Amino acid sequence: MASKEDLLWLGLSEAKAAETLKNAKLTETIGAIIKNAKEIGLKDAKQTGTLLYQLATKLKPQVSSSAPLIVGYVVSGGIKSETQLSAAIEYLLANVVKGVEVADFEKACGVGIVVTIDDIEDAVTKVFSKYKDQIVAERYAFNVGKLLGELRGSLPWADGAVTKREVDLRLLELLGPKTAEDLAPKKKEKKEKKVEPAKAAGKQKQETTQQKKTDEPSLDAFEDGAETMDELLRSRAHFHKVGENFKAEGYVTTEKTAELLKQHVAAVGGKVVTRFPPEPNGVLHIGHAKAININFGYAQAMGGVCNLRFDDTNPEKEEEKFFTAIEDMVHWLGYAPAKVTHSSDNFHQLYHWAIKLIEKGLAYVCHQKVEEMRGFEVQLSPWRERPVKESLQLFEDMKHGKFDEGEATLRLKLTLEEGKVDPVAYRIKYVPHHRTGDEWCIYPTYDYTHCLCDSIENITHSLCTKEFQSRRSSYYWLCNALDIYCPVQWEYGRLNVSYTVVSKRKILKLITTKTVADWDDPRLFTLTALRRRGIPSEAVNRFIAKLGLTMSQMVIDPHLLDATVRDYLNVHAPRTMAVLEGLKLTIENFDELNLPSTFEVPDFPSDVNDTRKHTVSVDKEIFIEKTDYKSDDSDKSFRRLTPKQPVGLKHIGLVLRLVKEVKDSVGNVTELVVHATKMTSEEKPKAFIHWVAKPVSAEVRLYDRLFKSKNPEDAQAVPGGFLTDINPDSLNVLYNALIDQSVAKSKVYDRFQFERIGFFCVDRDSNSSKLVFNRTVMLKDGAGKN
Repeated sequence: MASKEDLLWLGLSEAKAAETLKNAKLTETIGAIIKNAKEIGLKDAKQTGTLLYQLATKLKPQVSSSAPLIVGYVVSGGIKSETQLSAAIEYLLANVVKGVEVADFEKACGVGIVVTIDDIEDAVTKVFSKYKDQIVAERYAFNVGKLLGELRGSLPWADGAVTKREVDLRLLELLGPKTAEDLAPKKKEKKEKKVEPAKAAGKQKQETTQQKKTDEPSLDAFEDGAETMDELLRSRAHFHKVGENFKAEGYVTTEKTAELLKQHVAAVGGKVVTRFPPEPNGVLHIGHAKAININFGYAQAMGGVCNLRFDDTNPEKEEEKFFTAIEDMVHWLGYAPAKVTHSSDNFHQLYHWAIKLIEKGLAYVCHQKVEEMRGFEVQLSPWRERPVKESLQLFEDMKHGKFDEGEATLRLKLTLEEGKVDPVAYRIKYVPHHRTGDEWCIYPTYDYTHCLCDSIENITHSLCTKEFQSRRSSYYWLCNALDIYCPVQWEYGRLNVSYTVVSKRKILKLITTKTVADWDDPRLFTLTALRRRGIPSEAVNRFIAKLGLTMSQMVIDPHLLDATVRDYLNVHAPRTMAVLEGLKLTIENFDELNLPSTFEVPDFPSDVNDTRKHTVSVDKEIFIEKTDYKSDDSDKSFRRLTPKQPVGLKHIGLVLRLVKEVKDSVGNVTELVVHATKMTSEEKPKAFIHWVAKPVSAEVRLYDRLFKSKNPEDAQAVPGGFLTDINPDSLNVLYNALIDQSVAKSKVYDRFQFERIGFFCVDRDSNSSKLVFNRTVMLKDGAGKN
């Protein structure tokens, strides 16, 4: 462990030394490096202190044993720059398994190469002549980084400071001293960016304690993303190459690693193999969409394959319908598994490996209760050091049903990063398994099963959410303890959504209390619910891609998903007219207008190249929205139909003027009689409204947020529990909406834009006598209000 005096000897300042001492791991590494340097004979660290400190900060655990090699070259002057140091470490990482060849090592990090001042001057001369005209035109606004980058490429082992000084000198010679214009601050020109409709709708910073809260979503979450998963994963997924597992941070190598990796690469043919491993005890939610896209998407982007593996090790909670629903959702998102596998496929192999661990003294049978094992300051099991022979017999007894549930477990002898001691590998459950029946009464845990099944399937990249980072040590430990191929675990940030719950237990509670109808109730954020609401899988995938490959947990406002869905549907969902709450209009002079009985209306009027159309009926009696008429003219901002204000009908160029109101016995307006004229260029109404003639009745379900609070699981915000936070207006059903005949024969999941209202999808409750529509998303704020 380095002392303060050691750090000062290296040349660190008092403040930097104090800061470094707070990092125990770094201090230990530096201590070992200083000790090694002094043993070699280093008396004064003035020339090498900075490099030795950088070595400590850059050194990876996989190559820590080779630190003395680098220290030797630093002390002798063979490695003189940070560039050489980085190249040395990179060489060692690339040759963890193969081993170091001194000649190759020296060549890789430039040992013995001397770059003279003349070399630097010649290289600078060449690069300046290449860019001279541009430099003269842009003067000191020219990007000098471009020059330095090319110089680093041509002279990788040159002294960076000397190179920079030579470049600055040449600039001065070419341009002369900076003028007042050069020194004046440059105005940043605003680049016109193509902003997608979702972003144009209301981009703003995320809420902080200093900012005002708004109802608009923050779109900052999209800044690091891409338009497609393929683009995102090709540009942002900087994972190891197949077979180069040892280059990954924290990967543990053994004497057998080289041979195992060789066999692994041959088995996968050098291709990426990933897996999506859901537990079949519920349906998938929006967070799983991210996992599916990353696992299947990365394999697809790299020309590899991805398996769908069911982690079916807990028969108490697994049901056949969940297996079916999960596979269905993977296909819905556009992915096809290379194989569909099950953890239970490997029960026999996992059992034999457990016996091997006991024989090696790395696992034991324990009788502690669950509550005794929980927590982070638990006492070691009193059975931890029981004889191997005894544990083998007891494990056999567990397998043959000689213990009650909870009376015995098999535990592994290791401590996880989070402090958890001796995780359970096997527990007893007297529950038949859906695939193996009553063959087993002991079942492996996730901690035990996951990495071993990854190894069996030759997974190249074990991609999982950030919370599994604390299990990475057990992942590597188990594979190495059994001398089998060890994949690399990579973590990414979990995706959560505000104003909802995704816990399977809580969704089940919502179902049993009849708060929602089922797992696919469109107010939920399960994937089946999103599909039923009418959200396209393409929009879900695009939404995930736009979020980026962040490693931190994300909590997203649902408006962000809505914005992406709206953008997609705007160009994929044909427009039609529908009236949700109708008011009858009779055109008194309809016969005089000589109108045809039908009109052709474009499906996508905003796209002049799209020729698709549908036919709408025209009749003397039509229906408009009740909200498109006001019986008084006092509201000057209201631009639709009033007793004194005409309004236009969309698509057919008619202008309507009120003749009279027809009221019922209690004074409610039940019908309007209007006079129609054909629109002219001289007389245009202030607004146009949608309408239907000879309509078909339909049921329309208007969905809103299920919960009132942003985080219904927050005990402080919702002290009564999430069930007390239900939004009473989350579902509004209109039983007699009127839709255009052109959509009367639509199929389940067909999607439309109801003009001036929103996007809607045909629900599975539809039948031959009546269609049922779900509102997918509303139009943008302000749309259709005129």
